[in-house]
Amino acid sequence: MTITSNEQLTVTLGSSGVTPEDVVAVARHDAKVTISQDALDNVAKVRAHIDSLATSDVPAYGISTGFGALANRHIPNDLRTQLQKSLIRSHAAGMGPAVEREVVRGIMFLRAKTLASGRTGVRPVVLQTMVDVLNAGITPLVREFGSLGCSGDLAPLSHCALVLMGEGEATGPDGELYGVPGKATVAELLAQHGIEPVTLAEKEGLALVNGTEGMLGMLLMAIADIRLLLATADVTAALSVEALLGTDQVFLPELHAALRPHPGQAASADNMLRVLSNSPIVASHRINDTKVQDAYSLRCAPQVAGAVRDTVDHAALVASRELAAAIDNPVVLPDGRVTSNGNFHGAPVAYVLDFLAIAVADLSSIAERRTDRMLDPARSHGLPAFLAGDPGVDSGLMIAQYTQAGLVSDNKRLAVPASVDSIPSSAMQEDHVSMGWHAARKLRKAVENLRRVLAVELVTSARAIDMRTQMSDGELTPGPAGTAVLEVLREVVQGPGTDRFLSPELEAADRLVGSGAVRAAAESAVGILA
Repeated sequence: MTITSNEQLTVTLGSSGVTPEDVVAVARHDAKVTISQDALDNVAKVRAHIDSLATSDVPAYGISTGFGALANRHIPNDLRTQLQKSLIRSHAAGMGPAVEREVVRGIMFLRAKTLASGRTGVRPVVLQTMVDVLNAGITPLVREFGSLGCSGDLAPLSHCALVLMGEGEATGPDGELYGVPGKATVAELLAQHGIEPVTLAEKEGLALVNGTEGMLGMLLMAIADIRLLLATADVTAALSVEALLGTDQVFLPELHAALRPHPGQAASADNMLRVLSNSPIVASHRINDTKVQDAYSLRCAPQVAGAVRDTVDHAALVASRELAAAIDNPVVLPDGRVTSNGNFHGAPVAYVLDFLAIAVADLSSIAERRTDRMLDPARSHGLPAFLAGDPGVDSGLMIAQYTQAGLVSDNKRLAVPASVDSIPSSAMQEDHVSMGWHAARKLRKAVENLRRVLAVELVTSARAIDMRTQMSDGELTPGPAGTAVLEVLREVVQGPGTDRFLSPELEAADRLVGSGAVRAAAESAVGILA
């Protein structure tokens, strides 16, 4: 459970697991991690059983044998410490740029969660050291490429495990890099924080690297990010409907849950109806409107955004199951058996990571279509071309839409599933892999792109609404929600006028969308948004 205090968030690791909110708190907000005494006692009890197997003459995989394709070799006692070191050093073979700090913290916390379950057979000191590294703000340097999403996220977890041994590369809480030529070592970084490097014993090398923590951590954070953006997407869509003189009648509740019972669709339609409520612009064309129907990008906005909502809910269900798992190979069962298994395969997580990337791409695509419509005088119902102050002299938001289109195109590329690929490895022992890590990496980029797409739609719809108001001598104004959102936006983005340097304004709008301020402004005006 996460406890909020005036000083710092605290998360306690027990034997029963953690919540998605706990993962985000540790990964993004540097929550302090503690371990319950019950969990430590259980870990110690299971370790005693592993020690007894280590002294047996009967080979036990991962305890007294090699790993993977080398599992048939029995390892004598005097080489087992070297075996653990060799495993971690050789598996820490990642390449490319360093992944984000929050991703690494999520990996470490989730692996600590699994170690605390008592199903992995590590000593309490290994679990405690991992928690101490987290609490010290030390971040192992994990590189972009190395995981195939099977046998766990081996390379990323190995880079983390190497730091527990006082080796590898890491940054301190001040961002200073250790473990590279010309810099102090990771062992010295640990010493600065009173942490003793761990000498790994039997089974512990595998226990540190055999899990789906990398892809799961990124999935949980992506779900949190998408949920934050979903209500904002409904707000920007509604503002676009308002700006384009669209009808609000297609969002009436009797047209959604009663006729097509997808809960996400009903929630999005309700949000849009709220945002459009009491809008003088909408009221101005409710009677004698010559348009028969609005374009799909307006009329079908709840159907698309709602499908994204339902997809996120499905992904959250899968994530909750994976979060409740204790993944290792071999795993220590409650009856004492140490049994090999395939639970480290990332397929369940990889599929929903890919599914979310598809949904995110579609949500960004429909938003861009609304933006393009507002800029086209043939379809914008009286708005100036590109919402320019003086079309021809000024280009208005023409290139802002180019930027948005580029982001959407990138998201379509990122929507190509990673989980349909598999490249055999480990001398064909690992002959089918999930590519879940890659699915997670591209989803993070897709969500970032979606945020920026919504920022461009926000800037565009706000300018279009302001122009409607100006062109009507102040009669056609947005509803309470639109007014509240525009007030927040105008603190960082100017209204209509002659051309100016747009990039800083678009970046400011992006930060506004990412902060949740757009949703909060609409909520303050019309009540809670789903």
